Amino acid sequence: MAVRANVAFVPCREGRVGKIEGVTMTESAKIDFLYLSEQDMIKAGVTDMAMCVDTMEEMFGLLWHGDYRMAGANNDSHGAMVLFPENSPFPDMPKGTADRRFMAMPAYLGGRFRTAGVKWYGSNLENREKGLPRSILTFVLNDADTAAPLAFMSANLLSAYRTGAIPGVGARHLARKDSRIFGLMGPGVMGKTTLMALRAVCPEIDTIKIKARGKASLDSFLDWLKTDMPQIVNVELVDTIEEVVRGSDIISFCGSGAAGDPATYPIVKREWVKPGAFLAMPSTCEIDEAMEAKDIRKVVDNTGLYEAWFDELPKPAHNIIPIIGVKFMDLIAGGRMEKDDLEDLGRIVAGEAPGRRNDDEIIILSVGGMPVEDVAWGTVVYRNAVARGIGQSLNLWDAPVLR
Repeated sequence: MAVRANVAFVPCREGRVGKIEGVTMTESAKIDFLYLSEQDMIKAGVTDMAMCVDTMEEMFGLLWHGDYRMAGANNDSHGAMVLFPENSPFPDMPKGTADRRFMAMPAYLGGRFRTAGVKWYGSNLENREKGLPRSILTFVLNDADTAAPLAFMSANLLSAYRTGAIPGVGARHLARKDSRIFGLMGPGVMGKTTLMALRAVCPEIDTIKIKARGKASLDSFLDWLKTDMPQIVNVELVDTIEEVVRGSDIISFCGSGAAGDPATYPIVKREWVKPGAFLAMPSTCEIDEAMEAKDIRKVVDNTGLYEAWFDELPKPAHNIIPIIGVKFMDLIAGGRMEKDDLEDLGRIVAGEAPGRRNDDEIIILSVGGMPVEDVAWGTVVYRNAVARGIGQSLNLWDAPVLR
């Protein structure tokens, strides 16, 4: 039986759908799939951040109610990673330098998506010296019934936008609606997409404070602000993390850095944080003891993801994965935090737990990243491409040689 996209649906901003006809099953065993280059992905709407935020919010509802699967024993694993040793007897084997790895991130998502997929990527911090992105990503989308491929797509933009959209979902429910000042450490790709998403849900943001490590990334970000974010009328360049945090309504650390010693991670100290601040942390982060206090609300994008990480990793786990939610798991294991004090963004999105409760509470959200996000956004972009006649049809086979 062949699976061929017939008429795809195009999601509306409100989460509704247009015409739905799904896929057509034919008597032929022929399988064709769609190839989408980066430019095809753009034409199909991968850079529509407002729609991406809405799609991620819908995904969180399915996540909370269990209509999904990821890898691992608890169906919540981030994925499977290939790492390299610092020294190897094989001279041609890559060396375990900073951020060097290969990774497969598979998932299934139900609801109106009902697709499966896997993001595959390689990452190497030294790529920047070759004029390449740190990570190079592709994504395969599959029919959930037959497992036939529906699309093979360029995924750097797919991944960047879905990652940035998660702080936007968090801010929609957890940030003050009158937030104006955004403190950013790490003005790279993730910083750009995070600001896009925040602006989509907090349109009063007009001021940004930026701490950067390199001139090239800062100059690129500032040029982007001028052309793509004219709503940001106040730009302040700062030298310290304290200056990023103090006075900011929303704070995000988006810089990449080596794991290993949390003492070297960028830190948030409670004395710097203003009442009512929302912190969205998709990258390396540490907090001081005062930020561990019970009155600081601690939210993660999926509790099961962090439980899977914690089961898989040596302890303390935050030494291995520098995401702040992994630190929360270390705190729980060490008796310094109650498990019930860890909140789930999916439960908040589903309306089964409160969002922001008052203007003064401080909330920190850990963003770990999940393959179900790629499946959700990849499905939307794929169906848009089919509806708009975008992309190149490729043949897997007319009939399989072995069956």
